[in-house]
Amino acid sequence: MAEEIKAYNNVLELIGNTPLIKLNRITESIKGSFYAKVESFNPGHSTKDRIALFIIEEAERKGILKPGNTIIETTSGNTGFSLAMVSIIKGYDCILAVTSKSSNDKIETLKNMGAKVYVCPANVSADDPRSYYQVARRLHEETKGSVYINQYFNELNMDAHYRSTGPEIWEQTNGQITHLVACSGTGGTISGTARYLKEQNPFIKVLGVDAFGSVLKKYHETREFDEKEIYPYRIEGLGKNLIPTATDFEVIDQFIKVSDEDSAHTARELVLKEGMFLGYTSGAAIQGLKQFAEEDFFDENSKVIIILPDHGSRYLSKIFSDDWMGQQGFFDSVREGNISKIEFVK
Repeated sequence: MAEEIKAYNNVLELIGNTPLIKLNRITESIKGSFYAKVESFNPGHSTKDRIALFIIEEAERKGILKPGNTIIETTSGNTGFSLAMVSIIKGYDCILAVTSKSSNDKIETLKNMGAKVYVCPANVSADDPRSYYQVARRLHEETKGSVYINQYFNELNMDAHYRSTGPEIWEQTNGQITHLVACSGTGGTISGTARYLKEQNPFIKVLGVDAFGSVLKKYHETREFDEKEIYPYRIEGLGKNLIPTATDFEVIDQFIKVSDEDSAHTARELVLKEGMFLGYTSGAAIQGLKQFAEEDFFDENSKVIIILPDHGSRYLSKIFSDDWMGQQGFFDSVREGNISKIEFVK
């Protein structure tokens, strides 16, 4: 009798159980040991696969989502891809309201994943009817049989990481983790992971990375929503101009802000020093790590896990484009001097 073919039933069975990879050269001047939780190993190439599958399956279990329904969501791109992927496998239609800040690579990818995409202006307030938050709500109201994922205000966003990312990190480190570094956008990743880890060891320090132009860091420190903190910035999937209820600020010990330019350079550095072709938000996470190190958050005994949430293929027209870097005023002949150049043979 022939042996059974060993295969997954579909791509959704590959979600989760992403590897920890030791960082070496990019952290060589920092005290401690550093390990990246590389979420691009998910089939949708980002940490958002976890919440897309978890929220959709919870909605199915509760009878909220039924065959023939439409999934609607607000996204900067990665959640949209994950939802489109899950929708394909499970047979749902998918409508996405995307910020114009999202890279063309992301928008074209969503279209090719079969989603209907509405591109909304990025630099408007959250309550502006043109914002991607309000457009998604309007589309939900207008679309019969639709389910609005609403990741910014959905407790299941945190639950997905409480049940998967947190336990994975605890097991992979054999409980030795001393610090968690993660970017905060919707807040689900950092909050859910931190809740689980702090239940195992309340002395673990949770360090959040925010963007200049976002309100999260100041809100964490003062519980004040300060509109004066808000201004346009380029990093996608990091920071916010509102306060998501999917963020549990109580389990985050400290925030630090990173700039668009530094994060872009650090994403490029991550490729050249560690061979990890990851995204803008991953660059921001490592930049945050560097800045925390400058403030002496780590010592020789620190065992630090950094969640790297996205893949570089979503940013080919942005941070990995010399033209785009130059247009932003970011291109630096010293820092970019060791990037290979293309030569055409005549």
